[in-house]
Amino acid sequence: MRDTWQLWAVLAAIFAAATALLGKLGVNEIGSNLATFIRTIVILGLTGAIAVAAGEMKGVSELSAKGTMFLVLSGLATGASWLCYYRALKMGTASQVAPVDKLSVVFVAILGTLFLGESLSLKAWAGVVLIAGGALLVAQG
Repeated sequence: MRDTWQLWAVLAAIFAAATALLGKLGVNEIGSNLATFIRTIVILGLTGAIAVAAGEMKGVSELSAKGTMFLVLSGLATGASWLCYYRALKMGTASQVAPVDKLSVVFVAILGTLFLGESLSLKAWAGVVLIAGGALLVAQG
């Protein structure tokens, strides 16, 4: 079970929930952009230490230009997402912001199908529709 995607996905969801709750508490005290900056510094330190401990830093020299470009673009998208997320948390409730943020699941399903050639079953598409509907219902209070 330790090396299954399901375990790591559930852990990601748990930590995402903690991110929303702890972030809401933190952003009440400071501006959303500074909150994002502090969060980013912590993430840089943590992930850097993990990569060093795992011996993965030697792989930096083996990165392709294409892979690096996509990782840089992903990083820019992450930064934009976090800036928007913390701004939303500053203005709204965590219980409304977090579900709307999870509309990313819907966007990934659509864009993964269009651009990555992934496919979803009819049952999976029904789940995507339910996620979208649920997120919108929770956001409306």
